[in-house]
Amino acid sequence: MSDRSFAAPPRRPLVAAAAVAVLALLAFLGIADVQPPSPRAASAPADDFSAGRAFTHVQRIGQEVHVTGSPANDRVREYLVDTLTGLGLQPEVQDAVGVNAGKFGDGGMAHVRNVVAVLPGSASTGQVVLMAHYDSVQVSFGANDDGAGTSTLLEVARALTTGERPRNDVVFLFTDAEEACLCGAEAFVSRHPLGQKPSVVLNFEARGSSGPAVMFQTSVGNAELIDVYARTPHPVGTSLAVEVYRLLSNDTDFTPFLGQRRFTGLNTAYIDGSSVYHSPFDRPSTMNRASLQHHGDNALALARAFGGADLPPLMKPASGDAVYFPFAGFLLRYPSALTWPIAALALVAVAALVFLARRRGLTSVPRTLAGLGLALVPVVVVAVAAQLLWTLLVAIRPGYGELLDPARPTWFRFGVVALTASVLLAWYALSRRRLGPVPLATGALTLLALLGLVFAAVIPGGSYLVAIPALTGALAGIAALYVPHHVLKVAVLTAGAGVATLILAPTVALFFPALGLATGAAPALFAMLLGLAVLPVLEPLFRPAGAERHRLLGSAPAAAALVVALACTTVGMVVDRWDAGHPEPTHLMYALDRDTGTAEWVSLEQSPGDWTSAYVRNHQALNRQFPVLPEGMLSVGPAQAADLPAPVVTPIPDSSGAGSSSGGQRTVRFRIESKRAVRFISFYGEVGDHRVVRATVEGRDAVTYLDEQDRFGVVFHAPPPDGIEVTLVLADSSPFTLRVVDGSDGLTGLPGFTPRPPTVGVFGSHSSELVAVAKTTHL
Repeated sequence: MSDRSFAAPPRRPLVAAAAVAVLALLAFLGIADVQPPSPRAASAPADDFSAGRAFTHVQRIGQEVHVTGSPANDRVREYLVDTLTGLGLQPEVQDAVGVNAGKFGDGGMAHVRNVVAVLPGSASTGQVVLMAHYDSVQVSFGANDDGAGTSTLLEVARALTTGERPRNDVVFLFTDAEEACLCGAEAFVSRHPLGQKPSVVLNFEARGSSGPAVMFQTSVGNAELIDVYARTPHPVGTSLAVEVYRLLSNDTDFTPFLGQRRFTGLNTAYIDGSSVYHSPFDRPSTMNRASLQHHGDNALALARAFGGADLPPLMKPASGDAVYFPFAGFLLRYPSALTWPIAALALVAVAALVFLARRRGLTSVPRTLAGLGLALVPVVVVAVAAQLLWTLLVAIRPGYGELLDPARPTWFRFGVVALTASVLLAWYALSRRRLGPVPLATGALTLLALLGLVFAAVIPGGSYLVAIPALTGALAGIAALYVPHHVLKVAVLTAGAGVATLILAPTVALFFPALGLATGAAPALFAMLLGLAVLPVLEPLFRPAGAERHRLLGSAPAAAALVVALACTTVGMVVDRWDAGHPEPTHLMYALDRDTGTAEWVSLEQSPGDWTSAYVRNHQALNRQFPVLPEGMLSVGPAQAADLPAPVVTPIPDSSGAGSSSGGQRTVRFRIESKRAVRFISFYGEVGDHRVVRATVEGRDAVTYLDEQDRFGVVFHAPPPDGIEVTLVLADSSPFTLRVVDGSDGLTGLPGFTPRPPTVGVFGSHSSELVAVAKTTHL
């Protein structure tokens, strides 16, 4: 037995190369396992989901920008109604007002028109709701977001009406105003009779144009739902994603359902190709039909599974969540109750390995603890290096600063993985000279085991990522101590490292599109954890410490990985250039104050590019004058005042006069009407105003939102042509100052605006191309 490795010295490079090849193959297979299936043509059997058939709906839905309240959105809704009617269903349009708190900074409301159709069950035990939203953002054609989900539901409805009717009722819900404020989903939950029934809810979304359809969010107590999901044709999801998403402020139409205990369910989206997200390039031509097929295969399977199940147990939260992740072609899962035992067992196994290796003279407790401390170094270094790489890319190409990911990210992702390998190999070559390979390997496994305990406490659904690799790595190390032949030793260690590879390689692949290169530290960290787990297999790549030429040979693998990282990044910069098909994203909007007659160009770009710099010159806070704009410093420049009318506020007197008072409070009613076609109307109380007791808009109580300046505000999307009726109950009878802002879309025709050249595009956001007009009034 060598005193420097679990593996014996003869023919080390050859054996190591074979082991690394096996791990590379396992990584490839693990990543391939989470890729979408090939799309089926329109000629596929009638009871199958066909991306070819579904894509015809995408082409119709993605013809126009169809923001909620627009004539284009009306046309999409009519298409949905006609299609569902043609399938023999009886769709209805729910015309209502939805309410949501805190979306995009203010209390959000909207006039919504949801499309609802029911396929009655043959012997129903409850209802399954399949949901997608049909509106787009104001600059996007919405082919992917959410033409993908909408077309998926239409094709699933066709397949279900073609074959045997499900046992349970299946509700097809096409929501409105998701992009504005999630208000269509809220209106269904709070106002529609079907929304009052316990249900299993399946939401289908897209945040990009490609990649696997990832089931990324669940209701609490998901164990039984995950058992059903695991039987879909292509289950892709991890309990880590659920844990991470619960910590984020992101929302979808699934959110209003999660707030009610009568609903359980799953939320799915494909998320790669995020550069088209919410942008004018979210068109049918950018959609990867394999992603659409993945959406549809799983959606149809879930509809049939839940449609045929005994639903009452599934419509209630289970006793706990499941831990689950893709592994060797399956969605491996176990009860969350096993999280702590597995994490503890991993630490015990690592301690046993250290004890046995110490008895062999291969390490000691102090040296293993030193290895544990040293293992933190590459983890920190790679996180910093990945973020510095993105900072450098943004400095070279400022337009990247507006994106989560470049339009063509593949070469950059390879570069981050190669950079991670370089950091790992350089650290290992330097550290093993002083400490030796066994203390480094046992220290790394100790770090993984301790992280397993930390994750079990903080994000239980993610503990498996480190606890299981630590456990299998330690067990493999123990077995290797008792295997006599060096080839068998490497084979045993490779088996232990193979488990880590099958767990962590797909995680790295999924987290690149999930968080993007803008947060490249996350996938780089997971890649580094994988590297630490496979250290014993890498050891034969290096010469014994002290050997002649060791310093040069020890650093050669790290140098080679660094060269690969630089080459991949350089190729990425060459490949991913701004062009007419992938223009540089820019953000610009226009704000006109009718009180002063002054106007400003406004951009959210903190470091404006060449095109935007022609309009904005300095930084200024405008949220006081235009409360609809984000708080903080914005890029601002003077603009010519356009001939645009301000919204009009008209008091509505009651039968006794202009207002009413009771108990010191005062009630005022008024109508706000825009004199131009607008996407929203918003109104705000004066700064420091705590006087609004209650607000009612179009018959529904508004959320009395207060921002950081203690200012009340409401944004109403898709207002009726004659405006919105508002009732405020004020705490006293003194005059009340109201700031009113309305917003339309499109800068063309404004004085001083020059259309963008082909290589300059529009950044996908809810405020791009916004034209806001504000005015103050007193009540």
